[in-house]
Amino acid sequence: MRNPLPPTGRWPLPGSPLTLALALSGWLALAATALPGAVTPLRVAIATAFVLVCPGGAAVRAADVLLAARGQRMEALEAGVLTVALSLSCAALTAEGLYLTRGFSTVRALAALATVTTLLTLFTGWLGRRADRGGAASPSPVAGKPGSAKPDSRTGRGRHARTAAALAAAGLLAFTAACGSAGGKGPGSPAGAAGGGSRNSAGPSAPAAPGPWHLVMQDDFLGSTLNSADWTTCYDWNDGGCTNSGNNELEWYLPGQVKLADGALNLTAQRENTKGTDGHQYSWRSGMVSTGRDSWNATPRHTFTHGYFAAAVRVPAAGGMFPAFWLMPDTRSVPPEIDAAEFIGTTQSVELTLHWPAPDGSDQIEQGSYGPQDFAAGYHVFAVDWESDAVTWYVDGVQRFKVTDPAKIPTGAMEVLLNLAVGFPSPPPESVNSATMQVDWVRIWQH
Repeated sequence: MRNPLPPTGRWPLPGSPLTLALALSGWLALAATALPGAVTPLRVAIATAFVLVCPGGAAVRAADVLLAARGQRMEALEAGVLTVALSLSCAALTAEGLYLTRGFSTVRALAALATVTTLLTLFTGWLGRRADRGGAASPSPVAGKPGSAKPDSRTGRGRHARTAAALAAAGLLAFTAACGSAGGKGPGSPAGAAGGGSRNSAGPSAPAAPGPWHLVMQDDFLGSTLNSADWTTCYDWNDGGCTNSGNNELEWYLPGQVKLADGALNLTAQRENTKGTDGHQYSWRSGMVSTGRDSWNATPRHTFTHGYFAAAVRVPAAGGMFPAFWLMPDTRSVPPEIDAAEFIGTTQSVELTLHWPAPDGSDQIEQGSYGPQDFAAGYHVFAVDWESDAVTWYVDGVQRFKVTDPAKIPTGAMEVLLNLAVGFPSPPPESVNSATMQVDWVRIWQH
């Protein structure tokens, strides 16, 4: 004879408020990431509680329902150990997968874990309803004693299997943690922890500067098309192209000089006579990207007030090039200006510069530099931490320059730019006809 599946005593029943809370727990943690910086401890507490308990709890709840159908139960200690072990293993595997596909961010990881938790919770509800309709086999009675259960050696085997499952989960967690930490300049390294040679394929997991931090923008430049929701290919005064006339540069920026290939952004300068829409002739055309506007009266895509700005960049070795990674005000009027990295007349030294206006509006600068080093030989991570009381520059994860005078520090919103200018401070030699600046990734964090 078959009896209906009894309710599981340890876990909430399908359709109960607790079941709904478990199903929605991940989305609550995801929503918490949008809380302002002033409540960062609450944001961290909500996300941590979800990651430690809910994915594994949903899986153990499903397993408990299945075991109940066989007349078995997990012990409380077993359930607790499996819950935490499976939660951490699931989190580690999710992070590893996102790193390997160059798509890691806290928001994406939480979204993936939230989806898994919700699906497992719904699956458990389906199991419970199915069991309610179909029933479950009762334990075999001892002859002559109706209702009494006969000892079943399978119970001991089930307990051993569950213990083995807990050990397997712990081993899986250790394995994934080891994979994540292997490889030195790997995906889990701080922003700019290593430089030179090949690209840091998955980008950084955290800024080199002390936090707490919240990732607000990232681009790994995958695929074949620039993300137009984040980037435009000219200055705010774009009109069929643009240039920076303040430096008497030789290039006219055009979108065709901006390409994505092999997981990197390529800004290419070419020696080619080009007529700008400003009526001038330019001997070079080149590429740039900005988080600003498509045209003068358009709305900027992204502006930032304070934050940690990092990019992995490989500058061209050719002479006469002026590659830069920098921030300019969304008012389109400089100074102020923050130059995270500029290469002026050399690739052996990087300039780290802060511009601010004097009382008469003239440009004032304070500048540091780092070198000598052959920056054209490989990728290097350039970063700037812009705070209300200091601006700090990092090269390959190491602090190289800092300004702490509040009177010099910008206070307004800024756009982020990467560009390959040509001809400042001197034109390229006749032997140079092209050059390419490559960007592996960009990350922006805020408190």
